[in-house]
Amino acid sequence: MATITRAGVTIHTNGELPAVGTIAPDFVLTDGDLNDVGLGAFGGKKKLLYIVPSLDTPTCARTTIRFNQEAAKFSNSIMLVVSADLPYAQTRFCTAEGTDKIKPLSMMRDRNFAKDYGVLIQDGALKGITARALLVLDGSNKIIYSELVDEIKSEPDIDAALQLLD
Repeated sequence: MATITRAGVTIHTNGELPAVGTIAPDFVLTDGDLNDVGLGAFGGKKKLLYIVPSLDTPTCARTTIRFNQEAAKFSNSIMLVVSADLPYAQTRFCTAEGTDKIKPLSMMRDRNFAKDYGVLIQDGALKGITARALLVLDGSNKIIYSELVDEIKSEPDIDAALQLLD
């Protein structure tokens, strides 16, 4: 169990993020066309997984927009944004913000992703959704960067993760 804060109030996740050097757990998430998607869908590309509570919050939105702006620089990488939002809400956000280079994925059908990645919030007002986290996987899905953001309203270390792509 990891400890994070929300506006200074301590909350807990169900576990720990997978460690650097380990293989990322596979998952089944839902894309904007309501298809089930797993890690295998992204072949040998590097993957940035930005895990957020909801795209409908200022920090999540701001960072997602930044990743979308940066995505064009990386030809052999894909940026995935994972949230509990419905695919319809994710699509609406991406359309409104012009974020067409990131791939939003929803946990609408299965919360195992949040459990397997140790980011499922266990208590407090956000119980049942995810903590904010950032992971980078190499082309073989080995984790090369892993960050659980200590304060849920803060951004992750974007630059550190971007340095590991392509």
